[in-house]
Amino acid sequence: MPVVLPAVASHLTGSHLVLDPLTEADAAELGVVLQAPEVYAHGYVMHHRPTSDEATEFALARFVHATPPNGLGHGRTPYAIRLGVGLGALPAGTLVGTSSLGDFDTSRQSAHLGWTLYDPRVWSTYVNPEAKLLLLTHAFETLGYGRVKIQTDLLNTRSQAAIAKLGAVREGVLRREVPREDGTWRDTVVFAITIDDWPTVKQGLEARIV
Repeated sequence: MPVVLPAVASHLTGSHLVLDPLTEADAAELGVVLQAPEVYAHGYVMHHRPTSDEATEFALARFVHATPPNGLGHGRTPYAIRLGVGLGALPAGTLVGTSSLGDFDTSRQSAHLGWTLYDPRVWSTYVNPEAKLLLLTHAFETLGYGRVKIQTDLLNTRSQAAIAKLGAVREGVLRREVPREDGTWRDTVVFAITIDDWPTVKQGLEARIV
């Protein structure tokens, strides 16, 4: 199938989640997630926990105001991840995170799934596997990409474990790959899923959604 370059995020629905384009209207709810201390407790992330309204607004802008994809490996389509049904004390409609598809390279049929942030209250639930199932299905089966990269900081051991659990293959470490907010340099651990891996990965994700 021909590779499609999306202009914006799509509306994606699963058995428990609804994903829509992330907009300014989502900023206040996402700001609460950004300020959760637990998000920053399992390894270095690209920015520190915002401790003021100004810092929160600056961090939110990086999520909400994404550059549209250009097909040459730049830009992204950000999603708001909301509950389609209640989860514990959280009612349906609650924003529980964000994630993006981006860095689309149409000639290489490659994309990047990342810029992901979840409310700690939904960690270790169906939220991450179902969100990944929706986004990866969209990338492989609707948009026609053959490879999706997922990466994280070498110091973020929680994120690495979650990515490996998806069934993604660890490909290596890019040393001193990108500067962090404080001027130190991140070593980036790169995982990927290819179209050949996808049937097995998809089956595994579906089995985790109960």
